[in-house]
Amino acid sequence: MTRDYSQFLPSASPGGSQRPALTALEMLGWRSYFSQQISLEELALKPPVRVTEVHRGGLCVQGDGLDETIPPRSDVTIGDWLLFDRERTASSRLLTRSSLFKRRAPGTGRQTQLIAANVDTAFIVSSCNQDFNVARLERYLALAFEAEVTPVIVLTKSDLSSDPESYLERAGSISEKVPAVLLDARGEQPGVRLAEWCRPGQTVAFMGSSGVGKSTLVNALSDNGTVTTQAIREDDSKGRHTTTHRQLHILPDGCAVLDTPGMRELQLTDAEAGVAGVFADIHSLSRHCRFSDCQHETEPGCAILAALERGEVDTGRLARWRKLAREERHNSATLAEKKSKARSLGKTIRMIQKQSRK
Repeated sequence: MTRDYSQFLPSASPGGSQRPALTALEMLGWRSYFSQQISLEELALKPPVRVTEVHRGGLCVQGDGLDETIPPRSDVTIGDWLLFDRERTASSRLLTRSSLFKRRAPGTGRQTQLIAANVDTAFIVSSCNQDFNVARLERYLALAFEAEVTPVIVLTKSDLSSDPESYLERAGSISEKVPAVLLDARGEQPGVRLAEWCRPGQTVAFMGSSGVGKSTLVNALSDNGTVTTQAIREDDSKGRHTTTHRQLHILPDGCAVLDTPGMRELQLTDAEAGVAGVFADIHSLSRHCRFSDCQHETEPGCAILAALERGEVDTGRLARWRKLAREERHNSATLAEKKSKARSLGKTIRMIQKQSRK
């Protein structure tokens, strides 16, 4: 049977008309941004599918009437859209992303690890207990700003804290661009307080440490309790790794929800704009330094140091900015060096092969 894919192209219906029910692809997050990258003819031959689960042994993809597992690919991550090639599944074309979360891979290697793609809103989750850490929240926010994804700080376990409002105040002071929401992850609060971001056709991601309630939030939104959860350790409020792989859950109303494992190590790379977005006040001051290469340590005419002396910049916040900025520059330079060496090696190999053929 020939499937009609014209419905997945940008709609030509006049503005103001009532929106029809979501199609199977729209339930997965399909929109005009992706349909504009392909032709109707290409759609008929290679239907679009979205990566909904990432495992070491393969990628689970779903589309309109499609639910397949394809070989793993280093250039593909959860949330990606592919044009499914039935003959050569490993060669399915990757569509240009609307957003991408990435980090430097854990360990001593020089690789970049892809975290998630095509996310509209990132819920940065923390608990109202010992897990709460401003520096960690700033790291996640830098990732979101770099990806140009809307970040929202979500504070859970408010019912277990004697002073949850203090956590909300500290979270809200990190950036005036980022809203902070305080809730109990169980029950109806998540569905009510996160509703404005969890709209049909949108993709949201829950990110944060293990045990902060990410899977509980997914269950609350889906109202079916399909995601396994575990309690935190009482002695130090540390969480256990309940979610072992990244998975995209499709809610009944058509919102795609991404649940991710807790990340113990979150090294930034290629995130200069993201760091500047989190520390917008300090970044703005740096533009007024006397020297363009000011290191903001001891240089004369440093606008940041002057603001620090006037009490306009918090010492702890400045220290965290310096650490993140230094880390980002180092990781970006290290990974750029690796890519340059790889390109150089590839060029040398091609030259050797060319000479050997002669």
